[in-house]
Amino acid sequence: MGTRTEPPTSFDLEGATAILERTPASLSALLTGLPDRLLTADEGEGTWSPLDVLGHLVHTERVNWLPRARHILAGSGRPFAPLDRTATGAGDEADGIEGRLETFADLRRRNLASLAAMRLTDAELRLKGLHPELGEVTLGQLIATWAVHDLTHIAQVVRCVAKAYSEAVGPWSAYLSVLRDRA
Repeated sequence: MGTRTEPPTSFDLEGATAILERTPASLSALLTGLPDRLLTADEGEGTWSPLDVLGHLVHTERVNWLPRARHILAGSGRPFAPLDRTATGAGDEADGIEGRLETFADLRRRNLASLAAMRLTDAELRLKGLHPELGEVTLGQLIATWAVHDLTHIAQVVRCVAKAYSEAVGPWSAYLSVLRDRA
């Protein structure tokens, strides 16, 4: 085993950007070519399937991260516009998995190009905005949340696909924590 290092205590824009860059390809590798029964599997009533998660990621890519970053940089002092955190792209069903993956990848590419063009300084990453529910947040916290939001939904997609096999694994389910964990 390697030496364990302590997690960084300050925001790491390079690391967050690296996560954000990889998410579309990671989801594409996980989901492309899977049968519909796995793409529509969920974790029970009121939960999302991988297809729903992709719709949500497309929605938040359009209306959340970069608009809020620009809002903080503008220094308006007003709270961010509220976000429908439950939006999953209802009405976009015709796009299917490939269409949603392509849309997400394109939006993410453009948003990361815009983020890079901002050439954010440490001082700008400490600028504060006003979240309508959470209160004061910094630009660095927003971008870190963007990356962790991606990781949360990648984990969710993996759980959904795994849980489609809950009964099929039989007694091995005792060893498979992914079948028990639910965020």
